[in-house]
Amino acid sequence: MTDFVPLDVVERFDHVAIAVWDVGTMVTLVELLGGRFRDGGDVESAGFKWVQFHLPGAGKLEVLQPLDADDSDHFLVRFLEDRGEGLHHLTFKVTDLEAAVAEARSRGFEVVGVDTSGAWKEAFLHPASTRGVLIQLAEWDDADPPEPRASLADVL
Repeated sequence: MTDFVPLDVVERFDHVAIAVWDVGTMVTLVELLGGRFRDGGDVESAGFKWVQFHLPGAGKLEVLQPLDADDSDHFLVRFLEDRGEGLHHLTFKVTDLEAAVAEARSRGFEVVGVDTSGAWKEAFLHPASTRGVLIQLAEWDDADPPEPRASLADVL
């Protein structure tokens, strides 16, 4: 057996994301878990709504909803129709997305959805190569946490 040596490409675990048909249905559960609204909104260009909550102990929970539940080509609609509501992905903040992607590929993981075009850079490790869990690797500058752009009521 070889020694386990973690790599320096991952800065931290950031959040778990759950896919649902209606983010409003999650509010009662998030309240029970001690969640506090962080941020959210509609991403019209990508066809989904997202809402993030701070959880006790510094974790975050993100809830994703398709904007058009009838769009069978949308990734969230396909996911929800195939698997039902539940865990969608785990997100890890990386210090250098290109290095993280290269390292993941060198270790045999299937990397998909690489996008380095904006301030939020991301790539995904396909569930077929990670024992069934979609892993998001993301790079962004979070030196100053953003203030919420809207209230939870506005987002819902």
